[in-house]
Amino acid sequence: MQTPYANSGVLSDLELTGRASSHVQPCEQPRCTLHRDALLALQAMSRAALADGIEIVPVSSFRSFEQQLWIWNAKYQGERVLRGRDSRVLDSTALSPAERVAAILVWSALPGASRHHWGSDCDLVDRRTAPAQGPIDLLDVDFAPGGRYAALNDWLGERAADYGFFRPYDQDRGGVLPEPWHLSFAPVAGPALAAMSVGLLRSALAQAPLQGAEIVAERLPELYERYVAAVAEVPQAARYASAR
Repeated sequence: MQTPYANSGVLSDLELTGRASSHVQPCEQPRCTLHRDALLALQAMSRAALADGIEIVPVSSFRSFEQQLWIWNAKYQGERVLRGRDSRVLDSTALSPAERVAAILVWSALPGASRHHWGSDCDLVDRRTAPAQGPIDLLDVDFAPGGRYAALNDWLGERAADYGFFRPYDQDRGGVLPEPWHLSFAPVAGPALAAMSVGLLRSALAQAPLQGAEIVAERLPELYERYVAAVAEVPQAARYASAR
């Protein structure tokens, strides 16, 4: 299936690192903030899913540098839930600074390095099976067979590439753990990742009040390769969907 989404070009340095939002737009249906091309694709995919009984709703979309910085620092200081590679909740105060940084990176990106900065990525659930009240936790068990989002997981596996989407964290590559809920729109995300670099990220972090900054600065090239660059290749079907 070919969809009408052109290669969306390269974002500016400020847009790539979440320090500008000139490349995204808010939307009420579905409620999210995304790059225009990603939004059109998501809306088309949502209509197709709804016809199959699945109501796709994004629970996270564009995220600014400041928002990502707040998440990072809150996890570092123990003010927000921090999980290990086995999904168990950790006590951040019992960890060394280096251990805190390592634990955060399993589930949360460095400010300036989040794919959510690009307006191409969103976290999706099925409204029809999501909890009626309270926060929506994104856990792999919910996307496994028998889980509340198993049908959504299967549908996305079969159809997401038709609309230019793919899962960048489809398997464990030693960095970010698999995130079956995290979808990335290839026409925006592909050029964005190609334009990213260690130098750009270092520049974005230079003046930020980042907790654990000394450890991050010392290990930034290694962290970049492990947690930013180590993602899935764009499937051929998604590449085709991104062409006119």
